[in-house]
Amino acid sequence: MPADVPTLTLPDGERVPVLGQGTWGMGEDPRLRTKEAAALRLGIDLGMTLIDTAEMYAGGGAEEVTGAAVAGRRDEVFLVSKVLPSNASRRGTVAACERSLKRLGTDRIDLYLLHWRGGPALAETVEAFRSLQQTGKIRHWGVSNFDTDDMEELAELPEGSAAATNQVLYNLSRRAPEWDLMPWCRNRRIPLMAYSPVEQGRILKDRTLQAIASRHGATAARVALAWLIRQDGLLVIPKAVSPDHVRDNAAARELRLTAADLAELDAAFPPPTGKKSLAML
Repeated sequence: MPADVPTLTLPDGERVPVLGQGTWGMGEDPRLRTKEAAALRLGIDLGMTLIDTAEMYAGGGAEEVTGAAVAGRRDEVFLVSKVLPSNASRRGTVAACERSLKRLGTDRIDLYLLHWRGGPALAETVEAFRSLQQTGKIRHWGVSNFDTDDMEELAELPEGSAAATNQVLYNLSRRAPEWDLMPWCRNRRIPLMAYSPVEQGRILKDRTLQAIASRHGATAARVALAWLIRQDGLLVIPKAVSPDHVRDNAAARELRLTAADLAELDAAFPPPTGKKSLAML
């Protein structure tokens, strides 16, 4: 990892890049897979070496694209994948992990997440994660789409406090995690990982966002990402397929928003004033 790439420290002390890459939507069209893998490789070159995928994405197709992208470069990359709740029994999690490993073309997943709550008991999934750690199939485990009450329940389980992250929907237009989930996780030094950081592009036409971007000679997407990655305890995983988009995402690490910028963004995208349920996409 380049020395100038901003990093975050996981609970066990390992450093990972604050800005990574997402793969949701990749692998769906076989004609685009070569282009998608090339985009991920460019992102690795630019220091975005954390790559997030899941068995759900394109029925495993995104894992295959990721595997093609990291072939020959596995040791440079921090791979994240997820098990579906329908597969998250003790035996089912192990079997799902084996399938993901095969699609990824690797012998280990660096961070393995439960995609969301549902199905088997949470304790079973945690037991499976611990078993996979013991056999070296995964290095860390965590959760996704867990609200504060879910995290509290998790923490009460044997080994439940070992979760390395909670991946949630968080961006300028989805600020519910700020009310209680983010403080809860920060107090326990559990990073949040923000998915859909530009709301799948829907927030990029906002006039305030565009005005701030114009002042900085940047894109609206770069501003939206910079707003996220400036925060402590947060990982961000935008997806990009074109080389220009990949480079623009990487450039967000260099953008410094002013106090006036942040005040304008708060006015345009108000922070929560009370508890709201955690949203999912």
